[in-house]
Order: sequence, then structure tokens, then C-alpha cells
Amino acid sequence: MGNHPSRRGRADGRQEAGSVRRKLRSQFRGSGGVGRVLRRPMENVHTFYSFGRELGRGQFGVTSLVTSKATGEKLACKSIATRKLTHGDDLEDVRREVQIMHHLTGHRNIVELKGAYEDRSSVYLVMELCEGGELFDRIISRGHYSERAAASLCREIVNVVHCCHSMGVMHRDLKPENFLFLNTNEDSPLKATDFGLSTFFKPGEVFKDVLGSAYYIAPEVLRRNYGPEADIWSAGVILFILLSGVPPFWAENDQGIFSAILRGHLNFSADPWPCISDSAKDLVKKMLRANPKERLTAAAILKHPWIREDGEAPDNPLDLTVISRMKQFRAMNKLKKVALKNTCAQVIAESLSEEEIIGLKEMFKSMDTDNSGTLTVEELKAGIPRLGNLGIKITESEVQQLMEAADVDGNGCIDYMEFITATMHMNRMEKEDHLYKAFQYFDKDQSGYITVEELEQALMDYNMGDQQTIKEIIAEVDINHDGRINYEEFVTMMKNEGAEINIHK
Repeated sequence: MGNHPSRRGRADGRQEAGSVRRKLRSQFRGSGGVGRVLRRPMENVHTFYSFGRELGRGQFGVTSLVTSKATGEKLACKSIATRKLTHGDDLEDVRREVQIMHHLTGHRNIVELKGAYEDRSSVYLVMELCEGGELFDRIISRGHYSERAAASLCREIVNVVHCCHSMGVMHRDLKPENFLFLNTNEDSPLKATDFGLSTFFKPGEVFKDVLGSAYYIAPEVLRRNYGPEADIWSAGVILFILLSGVPPFWAENDQGIFSAILRGHLNFSADPWPCISDSAKDLVKKMLRANPKERLTAAAILKHPWIREDGEAPDNPLDLTVISRMKQFRAMNKLKKVALKNTCAQVIAESLSEEEIIGLKEMFKSMDTDNSGTLTVEELKAGIPRLGNLGIKITESEVQQLMEAADVDGNGCIDYMEFITATMHMNRMEKEDHLYKAFQYFDKDQSGYITVEELEQALMDYNMGDQQTIKEIIAEVDINHDGRINYEEFVTMMKNEGAEINIHK
């Protein structure tokens, strides 16, 4: 029985199969097999790079400063948590982003992808480090801003579009936040940094997915029938903002913005347009033609007399109101989200038990070195390591942001409740029971919805915004546009750390 040939054959087959499996495993030893996103052998990114401070945080993950162990070069690493990629489309989007960045790499105005890695928990995109700040920040901090400066910036943006289109790529999410300066030098290149919504296209191919960011979406995208000309429209909207400080199509909510885009009326009679050159207005009009076939191509824009390097854009300073409007526009969406999230954090903080906040209470006491009952920026900075012990990761630059967000009464320091609120906001907001408590606080009549009146009352109780801000918050969070916020919309808003609101497929 023990030596039956057929059994012996099966045993030999099993041994051979086991040997093959062992050989395959040995090839991937230390990496754990093939990644489901990148579909190639997993690698430990920490073997090649040492991780430093956090640079930013988005919906799917964190961007960190990293240093190459081989060369000492400082780079940025975008870590995308694979557990958050819940749909097949999400996996395909990340895969495509990596392909497109590799495809476009080498262009002066496109951030260079140095490498892509995957382990069991995340995908890591290691990129060129852009330390020069955002597009609007550079303009606002400059002493001199003119049409010539705007033309130079627009030229770099259109160079990106030209590169993309000539390589068969449509960007689909051109907006100022997606452009960063490589360094702080006056002649630093402007770099496109986010290709998460980009896709490959063939001539004549028609796309139907409505995505992007409201102010910058082309009319044909809203009509679900578009091609690469939609990128020209978005670049035209950016140029309009560069020259006037505000977008061309404006309303209290996304639906209103879309209606204005579809109407397509450009107002060149309001300030500062009467003082803007005819040549600049000519280019804006040709980039914002309602009919995509009538729009200039990227190559034609780069030949326009206003935008050329030796072109006719005047160097006279633009009206100071352009800068102040740009500052307001940049800050507006961030402020709306801070107002609502801070109120929610405060509601949650006030509902916690003594046991839940005892660690934070002790930490506040130890950071309050002068026993004043309040924390200054300096005390907060000194306390960063202690926050790290609680699992709250924060950089020095974020301390200032935390201070501004938490200092509700504006006295330059934060008290105990403001501290608890801010750290709750950073560390504990996603707990379902806490979110539900906050939702119930707003939903006074327990209808299952937060109405305009309920939100208005709550925000005013916490001194978090005027009526206009409250209207805009409702409009932005109200995904299904029924004029009220349901629990699902509330949770989506609270868990979404991204700086943008996209219109999904």
C-alpha cells in the first residue's frame, strides 16, 4: 500500500510544486510577493530612503520628505494607503498615474517621478521635491506683479498642456493648487505635480466622465462629451485668475458655478479688466471659447504675441486689488472647511469622558511651561515630540496652521479647550461614534439631516462664520444638492482631508 506507484507519483508532483513555490518565494524574499496595485514584486521603500517630516496630507495618504540613502538627495514621497483604494477604478487610477508620470518625465515643468514602490500596506511614489511653494503664494509674496509676470507663469502652465497633449495625455485637473515651484529662486521652474485624474487619449476619442474641480471644468465636460481641449479651458480659467484675482464663473455652490460655465458669459467691464491690455484679453477669450473646436491649441497659445517670451505683455504693476482678491480666493475654501471641522471637533471634545482626554490634559499641563493656562506657538513647537508620543504627527509649519485654526478667540494663544479641540481634530475625528455624536449635535430635531438653520445656529454658537460662509459650507458639503446635509455627506466631509472637492465619475 505504502509504495503504490500512483500515490508515489502524486507525492513527487507535490514535492516538485512545493519546490517551484519555494523558488518563487525566494525571488521575492523580503518583499512579500507581487503587489496588487503596481503588479510587480513588492519592495521595502525604507531600504532605499529614510523618511522625515510630513509635507502634506490628502484623501488617500501622506506626502513625506525622504532622503535617498544612496545619494543623500532630498525628495518627496507620496504614500497611498492601499486599504483606501476600495474600488477597482481606484487601483486603475493609481496604476495609470504611475504610467503617465513615467511617460512624461524629463519635461522642465513636470515633476519627475524617481521611482514607484509597493509593500503590503501602501504604494509609494518618490518624486522630485518642490520646495518653492504654491503658485498663488509666490505671487502674493512678491513685491511686483505685472501682466508680464502673469504671461511668464501662464507660459509654463501651457507648456505642461502642450507636453501632455503631444504625448497623448489629457490632464483633466488643471488648477493652481496642482502647480508648485521647484525652489525659492526667482527663475525657479513651475512644476505640475498631480496626475491622479489624468488619462491617455487617442485623436478623436470622446470622454464622458465628469471630474475635476468646479471652477476649472470646461462646458463640454459638464455635457459629458469632451477631449483634450478641456485642458485648454482650465488653463484659460487659471489665466483669468492670474490677471484678475478671481475666477470667471462664480456662484455660491457648484450647481451655480456649472450654470455660469454653461452660459459662458465673460465680464471684461469690471475692474481690473479695463486696465488690462487688449492682447491679454484676446488670449483669454480664445482659450475660453465655448466651442472646444474654436479654442486655440497649446502650440498656438505659445505663439500668441502676449504670451511669448519676447512678447507684448506690459511690465506695469497690476492693480493691488488683484493680489488681495487672489489671497481671498485662495483662502476661501480652506476657511469654510476649517470653520465646520473645528466646530465638529469642539462638539466632539466637549462630549468626551474624562478617561478619554486624560492623556491630552496631562500633556497640556506639561507644555504650558509658564503655567498661564494657555499655549503659545513656541510652547506648541517645543511640545511636538510629546504630540508624537500620542500618535499625532505634526511639523513645525503645521503648528502655525494648527494655531490659526484652533485660536477661535484670536488672542494669539490657545487655551485648554482649544488645544483639546485641535488635537481631537487631528487625531480622533474619524471614530464613528464621535462623528455620530457631532452629527446629532447639529441635527437638533433628529430628522436625519442638518438643515441650513441648524448649521447656522451651531456655527454661530461657536463664533465660526457669517451667514454667507454658512450658505457656502452647505453648498459645498451637500453632495446630492437637496439643500441639507445627511449623515453620509457629513462623514465624507469630515474624513476627506483633501484640499479639493472633485466631481466624481
